[in-house]
Amino acid sequence: MRSLVSTSSAHSSRDTAAGTAEFGVVPVENSTEGVISRSLDLFLQSPLHVVGETSLLVRHNLLRTTPSLDGIEVVLAHPQALAQCQGWLSSHHPTLERVPVSSNAEGARLASIEPHTAAIAADIAAARYGLAFVAHGIQDDPGNRTRFVVIGRYECAPSGHDQTTMVLSVPDRAGAVHALIEPLARHGVSMKRFESRPARQGSWEYYFYIDIQGHPSQPNVASALKELQSLCAFYKVLGTYPVGN
Repeated sequence: MRSLVSTSSAHSSRDTAAGTAEFGVVPVENSTEGVISRSLDLFLQSPLHVVGETSLLVRHNLLRTTPSLDGIEVVLAHPQALAQCQGWLSSHHPTLERVPVSSNAEGARLASIEPHTAAIAADIAAARYGLAFVAHGIQDDPGNRTRFVVIGRYECAPSGHDQTTMVLSVPDRAGAVHALIEPLARHGVSMKRFESRPARQGSWEYYFYIDIQGHPSQPNVASALKELQSLCAFYKVLGTYPVGN
């Protein structure tokens, strides 16, 4: 059966690319811990487009089979969730072993079958796996938010309020990074985000993830992107989509 949406970074990309889901939802940036590196790496090889974005308030809970801290030996969560709750964990249970897992949902599933294990997860995970709340809202930042992008096989038409996401690399020469930015400024294109990631090829080379305002159908954006492409050793537009909340 084909589902409408798949979630979690690796599963979303794989399910949507395989056609078993219409869209995937992938976390890309957290207000506390910054970019989610695994998601950025997946975009390099994915044939999918970014077709939308949204930002959600993140609320983490400590869950287990009983509503008590007593007897917990280990807590499971995605590495980002563990990092976002490290202050609370250090204050309330400093000796608790913290073990990263592939997702908060997987941590909740394991906690439901292991009585001495707790998980950090959302309210929906408690309902799905029949877990009790040990503590509510344990994230260190009450305003903790995560930006998600929606991925799919479609390309968005101009909405009048768009942004374009791309990944680039440049030859290793003096002034190469400055050369990436200059065409944007000259053509009046605003850059919203600029992130670098190691190329993971055993050398000190980097990919640059850039968000710019505008749609390639706009003449100034098209001109800037054409110049950028001529400067790059690697160039890929990940998607153009309406600006989210």
